[in-house]
Amino acid sequence: MSPPFLNQYIRTVWQPRRGLAIAEACVIGLVAAFSAVCLKFGSGWLGTWRVHGSHVLPAWLFLPAVGLGFGFLAGLLVERFAPEASGSGIPHVKASLANVPVKLSWRVALVKLLSSTLTLGSGITLGRQGPTVQVGAALAAGMSRWVPTSPDHRRQMIAAGAGAGLAAAFNAPIAGVLFVIEELLQDLSGLTLGTAIIASFIGGVVSRLLGGRSLLLNLELTRSSSSFSIVEIPFYLILGILAGLLAALFNRGLIKSIQIYRSFHISLPLRIALAGFISGTVIAILPESFRDNTGLREFVLAGEANAPVAAIAFFAQFILTLLAFGSGAPGGLFAPSLILGSCLGYLIGVFEFHLFGLGSPTTYALAGMGAFFSAVSKVPMTAIVIVFEMTTDFNLVLPLMVGSVTSYLVADKLIPGSLYTKLLELSGICIENPPPIEDTLSNLTAKDVMQRRVETLDAQISVEEAVQAFSRSHHRGFPVVEESKLVGIVTQTDLLKIRDRNLAKDTPLREIMTPQPVTVTPIHSLGNVLYLLDRHQISRLPVVEGRRIIGIITRADIIRAEADSLNCKTREHGPQPEPSYVVYQTRSPSIGRGRLLVPVANPETAATLLRMAAAIARDRHYEIECLQVIIVSRQSSPAETPVRTTKSRRLLRDAEALGKKWKIPVHTQIRVTHDIAHAILETIKERHIDLILMGWKGNTSTPGRIFGDVVDTVIRQASCEIVLVKLGKSPQSRIQSPEFRLLPIASIPPLSLSPHLPISSSPLRPPQFNRWLIPMAGGPNARAAIKLLPALVTLGNDPKIRLTRVFQPSESEPDMRILEEAIRILIRRRKLSSTVVAAPVKADSVTEGIINLVKTENYDVVVLGASREGLLQQAMKGNIPEAIASGVDSTVILVRGAINT
Repeated sequence: MSPPFLNQYIRTVWQPRRGLAIAEACVIGLVAAFSAVCLKFGSGWLGTWRVHGSHVLPAWLFLPAVGLGFGFLAGLLVERFAPEASGSGIPHVKASLANVPVKLSWRVALVKLLSSTLTLGSGITLGRQGPTVQVGAALAAGMSRWVPTSPDHRRQMIAAGAGAGLAAAFNAPIAGVLFVIEELLQDLSGLTLGTAIIASFIGGVVSRLLGGRSLLLNLELTRSSSSFSIVEIPFYLILGILAGLLAALFNRGLIKSIQIYRSFHISLPLRIALAGFISGTVIAILPESFRDNTGLREFVLAGEANAPVAAIAFFAQFILTLLAFGSGAPGGLFAPSLILGSCLGYLIGVFEFHLFGLGSPTTYALAGMGAFFSAVSKVPMTAIVIVFEMTTDFNLVLPLMVGSVTSYLVADKLIPGSLYTKLLELSGICIENPPPIEDTLSNLTAKDVMQRRVETLDAQISVEEAVQAFSRSHHRGFPVVEESKLVGIVTQTDLLKIRDRNLAKDTPLREIMTPQPVTVTPIHSLGNVLYLLDRHQISRLPVVEGRRIIGIITRADIIRAEADSLNCKTREHGPQPEPSYVVYQTRSPSIGRGRLLVPVANPETAATLLRMAAAIARDRHYEIECLQVIIVSRQSSPAETPVRTTKSRRLLRDAEALGKKWKIPVHTQIRVTHDIAHAILETIKERHIDLILMGWKGNTSTPGRIFGDVVDTVIRQASCEIVLVKLGKSPQSRIQSPEFRLLPIASIPPLSLSPHLPISSSPLRPPQFNRWLIPMAGGPNARAAIKLLPALVTLGNDPKIRLTRVFQPSESEPDMRILEEAIRILIRRRKLSSTVVAAPVKADSVTEGIINLVKTENYDVVVLGASREGLLQQAMKGNIPEAIASGVDSTVILVRGAINT
């Protein structure tokens, strides 16, 4: 079976049906359980080695060294390979389930697994349950990418993976389901509940079978020691109140700890290494029972600890957890919460036993675990069920309910809302009561989704010219304007009036247009737009302010906005990137008529791009703005993150030197940002850029993108003129074809050449710029591309230009008017000193015709006019620019004219 048919078969079979969801949930449960067991045994083995080493070597030296080394390695893994794996991981899962575009993938799962193993093995006082939740969710997310399902189905699978991870960590399947319902997804639909139950059950059972118990409790001891009587209710209420108060203090401390660490301006590996070093030092001072968190927990629950030891354990665990969690170390809060609760409950139990001789400290310790966990995570039902499932002791149910509910009410009164939501808000992500997709779309307006660039026709043109405009464009209708004011609209249906009325070809367009068209204003909601489209059975609506047309909105634009909302691509759903931060800049005299922006990153191509920028700048008397962008993790603020700028400054200094040589003002700056496109757009706005020249690799692997995330965003949002350049491969020897064998329409005689810019001194051989091919397809950007030619051809020694137009074999005679108009524009540009010929080429497709022509005639450069019209619109169907760029070794330049806003 061939790959295309195999892919189609998989897509047909793996559809989002209930049977598929159940099967996928089973697989997710197995994988999550296996990862949880790996984390338990891996961290347990490292922990055993660490404890054993502390008895062989001096503990005051060995424990801090292990904490420092393992902490640094864990931070390095996270920072280099998956910044999303820092911290607990549960906030990331919650954000993903709330339609925030947070990355969850197999790589995140693997990095989380390895880094958490190192963190827990280093002795840092965090737990493994939070990481298993993120690992399970990330594995489910990675698996769901194999199956072409809906966003809702993917969210259900991620929730099932999170529940399976928690169930496997605690050996508590019911708790896994409740945690998904109570904290993460808050969805009780049948499919969601069913998949969560299946995945959690399989995760818990497989984890237990593989020996992945989280608490090795002596169940006989807890059953015989646990007791409860009515007179103890006040003490459990006191336990709940104290747990709520201390948990609220604990949550505030966690947030403050994160803020303090961020104020230090040090990298993640150093932060975790510092936390590991301090934890190791403190644990080395404490009794030996404190060196193993699991052992300490069993020590308290078994009733072997006395009140002073329990108090020291509570205080030390409280402080060390704040210290560790604030550093961003990959580890969770479940285990520390249970240890703190057990110590607090044990102290209350000892007090009550000495005062009245009632109760059991072990029972209070177990009730305290649920109470403190409930108050920290704000999940009382999950807290009760976790402790019950771990002990299977029915005598604990009432104490757990009293303590957990009381602590939850107290903590929520002091600090309302979920801790995980507040942790997300620290990173700029707000998911509190996210609006449903329908509400989001109803809040969008015509201004948010309209196309700002509008092709219009003048009311005075003839119907013949209108027919030609339709034949050159993909549009099925055009607004008709007169003196820049909207007076009507003409569609393909209106063209039938020409035949029905036997109108002459020179009849003015106003005779067949539809006058007084239905319009909307920029503030109309999409609901109103959809109503008007359906009410009048039309496919497009002009957007007007007064009578001036400022945009147009089509059914396709609304579908695209809905798809973006479903796929979490709208700005309303995602974390807003912080403004970029300028860490370095130089300024030259502002003597130019405009500014040209050149983002530089690759030293191998920067020199050639700067040559092209200089050619344009000299022709238009522009200044050059060179921009270097440094990316930092979204976990860090651009204004607060230390970066190294040595290499970037070296490249910018080279640009300044070239500017002095060419006598062109060159400004430079380095920006630190979360998003490259965002930094470029900020620079365009702040520096009043007139033209941006960017390098382009010639293809993109991002689904749904034309040129790639950065370039697509810049093309869509930047109002200035845009030039994209894919530099061609430099041939060692190029076979020069004979002179053009085509009769030129016009030949521009050589004039005085502008001085050629110096060839780069780069060790790589620069591309050639002598033989130029310019396909013409009409549209507003063909003119912009032609206007750039006089400047760009100065890059060559003996430039020759061919204008061409691809026409279908079915056409008897090609339309040469576009080429003739381009020749006239070039003739008016008296600076041009090149031989120009114009000749069409016959081919079945634009891509095939251009690629064959380039390979046959050995052209050095292909210049395309690219925008939402013309070739770019065809690119959305077949991606013509990418096909041409990847199909030829020559340099490809794409031009999009400025947008009038």
